[in-house]
Amino acid sequence: MTVTAVRKDPQTLTMTLEAEFDASPERVWQLWADPRQLERWWGPPTYPATFTQHDLSSGGHVAYYMTGPEGDEIHGYWEVLETDPPRRLLFRDGFANADGTPDDSLPKNDGRITIEDIGGGRTRMSIESIFPTANAMEQILAMGMEEGLTQAVGQIDGILAENVVTPIGDR
Repeated sequence: MTVTAVRKDPQTLTMTLEAEFDASPERVWQLWADPRQLERWWGPPTYPATFTQHDLSSGGHVAYYMTGPEGDEIHGYWEVLETDPPRRLLFRDGFANADGTPDDSLPKNDGRITIEDIGGGRTRMSIESIFPTANAMEQILAMGMEEGLTQAVGQIDGILAENVVTPIGDR
């Protein structure tokens, strides 16, 4: 499995998942930058994601939903706060109603993605979730965030093994 560590820190209100891959930072970044690749791993296997909007530029908006085994849909969105390809992505992650409007009954959290070359053709990706309060952290973790994210990231090796993305200019 690609996930090497999951740390929850109630003092700093964070959960950090780290994973390592046999790929370059640029290739790992493509897993975020290409919505078709992102939807292949963002949800756990039983809740695959579909991205309906995908703008990773600073100030951009991403909208998606995950479809459960019974056909239920969980909608979400990201407000992109900062982008530094292929090294860093910072976004506010929230739940949404079916019409795409924010569902303010559930807490938001910030996602900080860090992608770094660790040598030998390997890359470490860190997904840090930063919660606004201890109650928000407890609520989201109780909904299965740790297990779901671990399962989701566990799907990435299969995607990376398929092929190397051809740069747009070379197509």
